[in-house]
Amino acid sequence: MHARAIPPRLAGGFIFLVSFSLGGCSAGAAPSFDLFGAFFPAWLLCGVIGIAGAAAARVVFVGTGLANTLPYQLAVCSAIGVITALLVCLVGFGH
Repeated sequence: MHARAIPPRLAGGFIFLVSFSLGGCSAGAAPSFDLFGAFFPAWLLCGVIGIAGAAAARVVFVGTGLANTLPYQLAVCSAIGVITALLVCLVGFGH
């Protein structure tokens, strides 16, 4: 038995697809910040701020009594947390 050769057109398409998928990898480093001598990724900070935003929204909902009438509180607070994290990432790091 002998191996079948891959058609050049298919091989060229595969090479293009692989090289195109690696286009997101660049020489520039990911946004990070120095904290106590170690580099932490920016998305970690944005995630922590998003969690704090969701917790603050929950406190406001309970404090104002809106928690008694608001349906899907977990989804609403999670959405507020995600929006907060994305806004911090957009404004703070320009992405």
